[in-house]
Amino acid sequence: MEDIQVIINSFPYLLKGTLVTLELTFFSLLIGFVMGIIISFGQLYGNKLVQFIFLIYERVFRSIPLLVILFLIFYGLPAIGIRLDPLIASILGLGLRSSAYQSQILRGAILSIPKGQLDAAYSIGMNKIQTFFYIIFPQAIRIALSGWTNEAAVVLKDTSLAYALGVVELLRQGTYIISVTNRPLIVYLICGVIYFILTFSISRGLGRIEKKLAIPGYETRSV
Repeated sequence: MEDIQVIINSFPYLLKGTLVTLELTFFSLLIGFVMGIIISFGQLYGNKLVQFIFLIYERVFRSIPLLVILFLIFYGLPAIGIRLDPLIASILGLGLRSSAYQSQILRGAILSIPKGQLDAAYSIGMNKIQTFFYIIFPQAIRIALSGWTNEAAVVLKDTSLAYALGVVELLRQGTYIISVTNRPLIVYLICGVIYFILTFSISRGLGRIEKKLAIPGYETRSV
């Protein structure tokens, strides 16, 4: 009976934490997506210097643990006069790391587009930027949805590390509740269930979009 009461009393606070978690996820993915486009474009169409710079960027952010990236942004940047709110620092850290992974998802999708489409675009006078945004990118987005769905789920779960910077997301709200109720098992179980529901919902939702936007005949052609 006490556990049920804990669940009822905790729900409004956990809901607030869940909304912050969703905010972190959305803006981190958005930053990662925009930067991922720039990085993938630079790696594929840039000169050797641009390709090298983006290669280093991608390798660095894929190699450093996310928690270290968050600490570098939140605790390191003040050393050069840049102070960020914990929420902004968390979004930036999550977004930068996600951009490294999203760039490779997009890069793989772009490379899967038949080269003949590029040649056809160039033959009618389109430049690289026009070809990318009008011919390649719309198809690549649809192909990349599968990998992007996995990345969205990963970013959602990684938002729990924002706890380390003091962001009051789902996990930190759960910790506050535990300090009052002294019911760690039930509270962490509720948090786990909420994370599961969010991850499952994102995966299923994006999975349906992926099927709806699937390019007819693409899978057959790829085999």
